[in-house]
Amino acid sequence: MERESAINALPWPVMAIGALIVAVELVLSLAQYGLVGGPTGIGWRVEAIQRFGFSPAVWEQVALRGNFAPDMLWRFLTYLFVHGSAVQALFGGAILLALGKFVGEALGSARLLALIVVTGLAGAVAFGLFVPGQMPLFGLWPVDYGLIGAFTYLTWLRLKMTGGNQLTAFRLIGVLLGLQLVFSLLFGNNPTWVAELGGFVAGFLLAIPLAPGGWSRLIERVRTR
Repeated sequence: MERESAINALPWPVMAIGALIVAVELVLSLAQYGLVGGPTGIGWRVEAIQRFGFSPAVWEQVALRGNFAPDMLWRFLTYLFVHGSAVQALFGGAILLALGKFVGEALGSARLLALIVVTGLAGAVAFGLFVPGQMPLFGLWPVDYGLIGAFTYLTWLRLKMTGGNQLTAFRLIGVLLGLQLVFSLLFGNNPTWVAELGGFVAGFLLAIPLAPGGWSRLIERVRTR
């Protein structure tokens, strides 16, 4: 009963996106182990990344060459639903469920959906603008970082109201950036952090007008500092 109520408490955008990610990953994982799709199923994950993933080449086609074909435009969001492994999908989905519930309770489902879409787009645009070469972008992490950005602002706002140390609101993103640095030193630089940072910045900034009270509340809090 408690488990059912917890699921029902999740905002519908989180449940819908989570269900889609589970469905995609289930098919790709089964195909990877030869349980569906026959011999060609083993390559479905790579094919999905090639077809639905984002890359600087896609940005060049759309932004510089004016190619607005559907198979170019949908990649700005479809990359979020394809992952490199079941583990990546599991961790990305777990953060979506946890932070999506918190942010959704504060903003409401419609605003949460807007934040998810915008942060996904922001991650793709940042990756297209600042990452050279043809490396693909895939996975939910830019949106997860967007939710972290919104969570950071909402926590900062709450600490401002209660008189707490507002710098602690940035603890989570600080830890994650530190881990990114460690992984880069150990395993080499992975430019997907550019998309994740773009998602975080977009999520933080978008949370300001979307939060209860919007800009007026922020200005009032700053004035009374």
